Amino acid sequence: MQLPVLKIGKYTPKFPIIQGGMSVRVSTAPLAAAVARAGGIGVIGATGISLKELKEEIRKARDLAAGGIIGVNIMFAAREFSELVHTAIDEKIDIIFTGAGFSRDIFRWAKDTATEIVPIVSSAKAARLAEKSGAPAVVAEGFEAGGHLGTDRSISEIVPEIVSTVKIPVVAAGGIVNGQDMTDMIKLGASGVQMATRFVLSEECDVADEYKQMYLNAKEEDVIIIKSPVGMPGRALRNDFVERVNQGADDIEPEDCDACLKNCSQVYCILQALNNARDGMVQQGVVFVGQNVFKIKDILPVSVIFDRILAEYAAAN
Repeated sequence: MQLPVLKIGKYTPKFPIIQGGMSVRVSTAPLAAAVARAGGIGVIGATGISLKELKEEIRKARDLAAGGIIGVNIMFAAREFSELVHTAIDEKIDIIFTGAGFSRDIFRWAKDTATEIVPIVSSAKAARLAEKSGAPAVVAEGFEAGGHLGTDRSISEIVPEIVSTVKIPVVAAGGIVNGQDMTDMIKLGASGVQMATRFVLSEECDVADEYKQMYLNAKEEDVIIIKSPVGMPGRALRNDFVERVNQGADDIEPEDCDACLKNCSQVYCILQALNNARDGMVQQGVVFVGQNVFKIKDILPVSVIFDRILAEYAAAN
C-alpha cells in the first residue's frame, strides 16, 4: 500500500506526517523546522507564548526549514486566540491547526491569505461543520492523544466515521507512534497522521532532559487522565503534582493569575504546571503525553525518526 498524498489546500508535504503542535514551548522552531526539512509538516505550539515570541518562532522556523511546510497550533480556549491567529496570518504561516473549541471567525480572518485553517475535531458533526466553513482538511483526534481531550472515543472509531462523512482529507491523531500505527490509520481511510509524543523524544525537541527521561521511563500504567482548569480532561504522566490534583489538594490553587484562558476553574495554574515540567521540574508540573508513550525507547534525530516510520510502514505493507 503506497503512502497517500496529503493535500491541505495549497500545501502538499512529501510525506503525510504532521508533527503535533505542543504548546507552552514544547514544540518550538528547531523541532518544527526539522520535521519540515524531513518532508512532513512541522508545527509550532503557539498557545502559552507571547505574540512577540510567536513572531520570532515563526521567523526562526522559516530560516531553518529549507522551504518546508510550517504550521502553528492555537487553542481556541486561549484568551489571546484572536491575537495569536492574526499574528500567525500576518507572518504568512502556512497552516493554522486549532482545537479545544471551534471558531467560525478564523476562516473569515484567513480568507484571501496564504494561510490554511485546519480544525482538530473528534466527531463527524464537528468535521462537517469544518468542511462547510471552508476547511481544506481536518485532524481527527481520538482519546489516545496526549494533552487536553475532546472525546472519550478511540481514534479507530472516529476516523472511519469522519472519513465517510466529509470529502476533505482526514488526518488521524492520537496514540500514533510508529509505522504500524500509521498503516492502521491509513487502512481506515486517513490521508495522513499527526504525531506529537514521538517527536518529544527527538534531539530537536527543546524540553529539559528530565522531561524526556520521564517519557523514556514511562510504563503503560503511568499514563493517566487528570483534571484540567481548561474544563477538559487531560492525559499526562503520573507524578507528585498530578497525584495532588486528582486527590483534590487545596494547596495547589494559583496565587496569581495571568488570565491566559477564556474560562478557567483556577483549581491550579495549567500554564505554570506545564512550564514547570518543560523546564525540568517534572514533579512540580504536568507532563502531557500520548497513551502509547511506553512503546518509544529512544531519543533520535527527527530525520532518523522519519526514516524509521517510513521503513516500518513499508514493512507493514
